[in-house]
Amino acid sequence: MLTNVCDRSILSKLNKGVHRIAHEKNRALCGERFFAFRRLFAMREGEIRIPSGCAVSGVFQKSGKRVSGEAIIQSMTVMHDRSNGLGGGFAAYGIYPEYADYYAFHVFYDTAAAKRECEEFLEAHFDIINLSKIPTRKSPAITDEPLIWRYFVTPMPTKLADSQLDEREFVVKCVFRVNTAIAGAYVFSSGKNMGVFKAVGFPEDVGRFYRLEEYEGYCFTAHGRYPTNTPGWWGGAHPFAILDYSVVHNGEISSYDANRRAIEMYGYKCTLQTDTEVIAYIIDYLHRRRGLSFSEISSIIAAPFWQTIERMDVPERKVAEYLRNAFSAQLITGPFSILVGFDGGLMALNDRLKLRSMVVGERDDVVYIASEEAAIRVMEPNLDRVWSPRGGEPVILKLGGGAV
Repeated sequence: MLTNVCDRSILSKLNKGVHRIAHEKNRALCGERFFAFRRLFAMREGEIRIPSGCAVSGVFQKSGKRVSGEAIIQSMTVMHDRSNGLGGGFAAYGIYPEYADYYAFHVFYDTAAAKRECEEFLEAHFDIINLSKIPTRKSPAITDEPLIWRYFVTPMPTKLADSQLDEREFVVKCVFRVNTAIAGAYVFSSGKNMGVFKAVGFPEDVGRFYRLEEYEGYCFTAHGRYPTNTPGWWGGAHPFAILDYSVVHNGEISSYDANRRAIEMYGYKCTLQTDTEVIAYIIDYLHRRRGLSFSEISSIIAAPFWQTIERMDVPERKVAEYLRNAFSAQLITGPFSILVGFDGGLMALNDRLKLRSMVVGERDDVVYIASEEAAIRVMEPNLDRVWSPRGGEPVILKLGGGAV
C-alpha cells in the first residue's frame, strides 16, 4: 500500500512539473521509481490515465430509514483511482439515536497529555454523558493513527448562562477553543446524532478502519482525497464539519483567501490550510447565523452571472441581486462539486461553470450522488432516474420533503 501511495504521489507531482518528493520518509522508495515514471510522459495522450482528482459520494434516505454504511464504502471503492491515499473520510447522520439529544464530539489526540488537557476543558464546560475510544479495526493500510475518542456532551447550564450565548454558538466557541488553544487536540466532529470519520488512507480502507459497516444512518457522504496544495494528514482529510454541517469537496477554491479573511471577521478560525474548511464555515454562517435557506445559500456560493440575473423576471432578479450584493464575500469561485450534509438533509452543488463532475440517481425514495455514475450503480444498479445537475443548480434533499 505504501508503494501505491508513493507511485500516485510522484505521478501527481511530475504532472505539475515539480521534480521533488513531498514526503521525506518515503524519499528512498520514491526515488527508485522516479525514472520509471518519467518514461510515462513519453506516452501519447490517451495512453495513460491521470485521475481528475478527488471523489465524492452520498446516499440519502428521504423516508428516514436507517441503513448500513457498507454501500457508501463500496461506492468509494469504485472510484479508488480518484484518490492517492492521502485522505479519506465519511459523514454519517442518524447513527446515534440513543444519544440524539447530545453533541457527539469526535476528537484526535497526538498525546496523552493533550487528551488530559482537553478533557479538563470539556469537564469544565459540559456535562459528559458518555466517553470512549471510537471503535476501529487494525489495518496495514492505515498507519500512524492518533488517539481517537468520542464524547457525548451537553453544555453545563451555569457555563451556558454565563456565556450569554445560545447553545449552538456556545458549542462552536468551545470547539474553536480546543482546536486553537490545546496543542495536539482537534475536535473534528461536533454535531448531534451524526459523526465524521476520517483518516490518512484510501477511503475504502478508512471505512473499514472505522468499522463503518456497523453503523446505521439515513444519510452518508464520503470523500477520497487527492491533495494538490496541502499535505495529507488526519485533520486535513474530508469531511470538514462544524456542528451538524459537514462538507466533502472535489475541486479547488481560487477565492479561498478572500473567503477566509471574510469569514474570520465573524469569529471563525481557519487553521487547517485547506479551502474546504472555509466552505463548512460559510455554510454554518449563512444557515445557522443568518437564517438563509439552502436554496438561497446555493445562490450565494454559486451565484448566477450578472448577465444571467439581468434576464430574470423582476421578482427573481431582485432577490438574486440582493444576495449577490449582500453576500459577495461568500461567493466561491473556482472548480468545485460539494456535498453538504446537515441535520435532516443533504445538498449537492456544482460550481456555476460545472468544472467538476457530479451525477445524481434515484430509486424509490433513495437519492444517490457521486462524482461518477459507476459509484452510484454499485449501490443501486436499477435506477428510476439518473442525471447530471447543471452548473450552479442545487439538489436539496430533506427528510419528508419541505423547505430547507
